[in-house]
Amino acid sequence: MAEQQTTTPHGTYSAPTTIVLAGATGALGLLIAHFLRQRGATVRALVRPESSATAEATSLRLQGVSVVEADYQNVAALTQACAGASCVVSALSGLREVIVDAQTRLLQAAVAAGVPRFIPSDYCIDFTKLPDGSNRNLDLRREFQRHLDKAPIRATSILNGMFTDLLTGQASVILFGPKRVVYWGNADQPLDFTTMQNTAEFTAAAALDAATPRFLRVAGEVASIRDLQATASAVTGQPFKLFRVGSLGAFGTVIKITKTLMPASNEVFPPWQGMQYLHNMFSGLPKLEPLDNARYPDIRWTSVREVLAKKTSA
Repeated sequence: MAEQQTTTPHGTYSAPTTIVLAGATGALGLLIAHFLRQRGATVRALVRPESSATAEATSLRLQGVSVVEADYQNVAALTQACAGASCVVSALSGLREVIVDAQTRLLQAAVAAGVPRFIPSDYCIDFTKLPDGSNRNLDLRREFQRHLDKAPIRATSILNGMFTDLLTGQASVILFGPKRVVYWGNADQPLDFTTMQNTAEFTAAAALDAATPRFLRVAGEVASIRDLQATASAVTGQPFKLFRVGSLGAFGTVIKITKTLMPASNEVFPPWQGMQYLHNMFSGLPKLEPLDNARYPDIRWTSVREVLAKKTSA
């Protein structure tokens, strides 16, 4: 098996370069695969049979990734797929049947195959600081964490706050039409933002780093709502105003009402799920600290300004 000398701020080590990547055909998974290949890793992508002939799977093959059809109900087959890997990286996305059930079987397979390290599909705010019931999707990650921490394998969770990319899409905070920045609670609460690309690049580096701790926390930029207002105004050359909708308590009530009217239990990201995520961030509870941005000095962190500028120039 090919080996590679890898140097990190924590030393130089020799380790197998094969990384098993689950969820490789998703947006984040594709980026992780790209950056793993860029760093010289051999990548074995696990894809469901129905995804093996997609454009995403074709893209993976063109990058030199080995694409393996995976049955997440079959631990024995997953164990064979994980054989010889130095790390299993999960970028799976879904609800309980994926984040808890499928990931647990993937974890069992990694342990059975003797894989030394596992990176779960977290990529979020610090869910360990949040109370149960405050965020459905993060409750599932906390549930899987309990399985992971009992397993005889070294785990590292990557926590990155909110994807900065969402500020110009799903996260209705910056409204370019009416020139408003919408928020609940305190406009000066620091918030963590990291682009999906930076998150993937950091994850790839961590997957090849044998000395990672249980948690790694990164933020491409830490910015308050007031900072977002100033950035949006500077980028567009037009003044944006703040619009405080109400208190966090009132926001919580709105979320409960929305969840009752639009349960959408089978959707991964129904409207109320995004609202729960924003409520968590505005509360300050899941603020990431300390940050590990300097761990891999070659990564250049993308600012909120750059993301907004790209949106306005499109």
